[in-house]
Amino acid sequence: MRRLIWRSVLAFLLLSIALVLLFRVVPLPGSMIMVERKVQSWMASEPLRLDYQWRSLEALSGTAKMAVIAAEDQRFPTHHGFDFVEIRRAFQTSRNGGRLRGASTLSQQTAKNVFLWSGRSWLRKGFEAWFTLLIELFWGKQRILEVYLNIAEWDRGVFGLQAASQHYFGVSAGALSTRQASLLAAILPSPLTRSAARPSASVEQRSRWIQQQVRNLGGTSYLKRLDAD
Repeated sequence: MRRLIWRSVLAFLLLSIALVLLFRVVPLPGSMIMVERKVQSWMASEPLRLDYQWRSLEALSGTAKMAVIAAEDQRFPTHHGFDFVEIRRAFQTSRNGGRLRGASTLSQQTAKNVFLWSGRSWLRKGFEAWFTLLIELFWGKQRILEVYLNIAEWDRGVFGLQAASQHYFGVSAGALSTRQASLLAAILPSPLTRSAARPSASVEQRSRWIQQQVRNLGGTSYLKRLDAD
């Protein structure tokens, strides 16, 4: 029995490393969150067509890249997959009786969306940590950002920045304006309850905050820090 367990663990480790190495260079055919959405729609007898259009990092708007980094993970170029500053803040807020807030980095979100299922179990978090370490080691920051922007969900069945840009604004992901990019970033990470085309007052407010954060970070020149990865 013990030998079987160790063989299973070894098989998982080798398979996970092989997948990460494969997706380092190959455009992803999809993600686990896409599979999950299709299964959910099938179980609910509500057909769902996935809108997913892969684009290279170079084809995506620099303004949109910065908007997402400013909104989701401002220490993305410097951490190694886990933002311990935000983790400590979230823990302290929880200890003080505040609402527990997320501290997931873009790397963690990418690992979860590509390889894992939704949920908050410790088992899933353990797998998430493993895949986060792998993609940080083998992919690097530019590839992580490229994959994230291509598989992030922006509406029901709408995955990736290219599909989202066309869905909400009728433009390509390389032609987004500053306002459009900030609105798309503002509806993350809850795109199923928010709209970039018909933004609520809170989404508008967050959009303006994101634009200010982008300016504070130095604009698109901040992306040069990813080259040092």
